[in-house]
Amino acid sequence: MGLFDKHLAYRDAYQAIRQAGADPFNVRLDKVVSPTEGVIDGRPTILLGTNNYLGLTFDAESIAASVKAVQERGTGTTGSRIANGSFEAHVELEQALAKFYRRKHAMVFTTGYQANLGVLSTLVGRGDHLILDADSHASIYDGSRLGHAEVIRFRHNDPEDLYKRLRRMKDLPGERLIVVEGIYSMIGDTAPLKEIAAVKRELGGYLLVDEAHSMGVLGENGRGLAEQEGVEDDVDFVVGTFSKSLGAIGGFCVSNVDDFDVMRVVCRPYMFTASLPPAVVSSTLVALKRLEEMPELRHRLMANARQLYDGLTALGFQTGPTASPIVAITMPDQERAIGMWNALLQNGVYLNLALPPATPDSRPLLRTSVSAAHTPEQIDKVLAVFANLGSAMGLIDNQRQRATA
Repeated sequence: MGLFDKHLAYRDAYQAIRQAGADPFNVRLDKVVSPTEGVIDGRPTILLGTNNYLGLTFDAESIAASVKAVQERGTGTTGSRIANGSFEAHVELEQALAKFYRRKHAMVFTTGYQANLGVLSTLVGRGDHLILDADSHASIYDGSRLGHAEVIRFRHNDPEDLYKRLRRMKDLPGERLIVVEGIYSMIGDTAPLKEIAAVKRELGGYLLVDEAHSMGVLGENGRGLAEQEGVEDDVDFVVGTFSKSLGAIGGFCVSNVDDFDVMRVVCRPYMFTASLPPAVVSSTLVALKRLEEMPELRHRLMANARQLYDGLTALGFQTGPTASPIVAITMPDQERAIGMWNALLQNGVYLNLALPPATPDSRPLLRTSVSAAHTPEQIDKVLAVFANLGSAMGLIDNQRQRATA
C-alpha cells in the first residue's frame, strides 16, 4: 500500500474532471493585464474569480511602495519576528490596523489562513468550547483541530440553534468562543450578526468574526459586517486577510481584550513562520489608506455586484440569498457545472468551480467574485455569455431570457 492510496478516489475524480476540458484547479494565467483582464491559453479573458474586491493589485502608489521596500529592505525577512525581529513597517501596519478598527491591539500574520489557525488554536484549548457556524471556512476548522478545544457546530446562520447549544453548556466549565464570518466565501451570504451578538450578551462567552470577505466591502468605513450591523462593541476579536480587498497577502487579528500581546509568545503559527516581506507590508499599508480614503471603491464594488447578481437572477440562474461581491450560481449536477465552467472559459470568462464536499449544501457552484475595477460593460458581456451558454445547455428558459433581453 502506498502513501497516496487513501487519496485514490480523489485522484480518479480529479482525472475525470481534467478529461472533460481545462483543469479548473490549475488554471495558468499567461498574462495579467489589469485587475479584471488576463490572457488564458492565448485568449483575452475577463477575470471574475480573483477576489480582487477593490481592484488594488495594480494601484500605482502601492506598487511604488512595494518596489521601494524591496530596494531598501531586500526581498524577505528570512525568519519569524520572534527570531529575526520586526521591521519598522510590521509595527506600522499593526498600528494602522488597530487605528482603523478602533482597537487597542493588532497582530499581523503571514497569511489569512495562519491568522485563523493561530488565533483559534491559541485562544481556546483543552477544557474550552469552540462554537462554530457549520459553514465555517477550512482555516477555522483547521484552527479548531490544532487547539484541542471541544468543537460544537450550530446550523448555518441560525441564532436560535446557537442559543440552544449555549444554553445546554451553561453549567460546564471552560471558556466559550463563538466564531462566525462576515461574508461566507462560497455563496456570499452574511451572518445575522445582531442576533448572534444578542445571544452572546445573554449567555456569555467571546465572539470572533472573520471579516476576510467583508473588510473593505461592508460598513460605512469598510470595517465589515460588525460595523454595518452596529455591534462592534460586542465583537471581541476580528480576523481578516490582506488578500481580498487589499490586493496582497497576509492576515491579522485585532482586539481590545487585555493581555492580547501574550499571543506573540504562545501562538505557534505566528512564532514559527517567516514574517511578511517588506514589499508586501508596504503595499498593504498604502492599500489600507486607499480603503479608508476612497469609499467610492466600495460603492462601485457593490453596484457591480448588484448588476451581476440581478442580471443572473433575471436570466433564471439560481443565485444566493443576497447580492454581495461573491455571486454564486448553483448548478443542477457536477457534469453540467464542469461543462459550463469550461464553456465560460472558452468564451473569455474565468470564474471558480466549486464542487462537493467544499460546497455548503453538496451541490456544485460556479462562484464569481466581483471587483470595483470591473466596468458595467464587462459585466454586461459576462451576462450575455451566461445567457447564450445557459440557453444552449438547457440551464435557463429561452422564453425567460427573451423576456429579460
